[in-house]
Amino acid sequence: MWSVLVLLGVEKLHIVPGFTQANSYDLYYMPYTHGLPESIVLSLILGGAVAWFAPGRRGATAMLVAAAAFSHWILDLIVHVPDLPLYDNTAKVGFGLWRHIILSFPLEIALLGFGAWLYAQTETLKHPAVYWGFVIFLAAIQVYANFGPPPASEIAMGVMALAFYAVLAALAAAVERYAVTTATPRAVAAS
Repeated sequence: MWSVLVLLGVEKLHIVPGFTQANSYDLYYMPYTHGLPESIVLSLILGGAVAWFAPGRRGATAMLVAAAAFSHWILDLIVHVPDLPLYDNTAKVGFGLWRHIILSFPLEIALLGFGAWLYAQTETLKHPAVYWGFVIFLAAIQVYANFGPPPASEIAMGVMALAFYAVLAALAAAVERYAVTTATPRAVAAS
């Protein structure tokens, strides 16, 4: 959603090389996708949308997905400079860990690794090499995001991010279909 709003000119950023050690994005106007109230609303909408299509305990599914989606704002709070609006486009917060890549990069890689390990513990992998290869690909993207050249323009950033999100979602779906069985270890044990 952020990429689309940037491309439409609704949300705004400047590309400023060296803005932080981790990236060159001065995200100066993001009230719709990064504002606290909007993040809560978007998380609840996403939770409801997923729960609508999920069998079983829809309320629990909605809250779990909403909490997972909202965790993005919490993680952004840790790494962003003060550019996350608490309301409208004012009272901006952010702890600024991206200013210190020696701290932010290992944290982001550790979080990726922990999430990948946790997923692997709850699913049965048919083809572990494919799954872990995908995780290594994600780590390589993180390396590029932190140490690669900045985008040529704000529009290039929006296009690149939107394309990346689409390709990432398609790859994740393909890896899950090919490398993960449909029955989890818990589901198999219960039957």
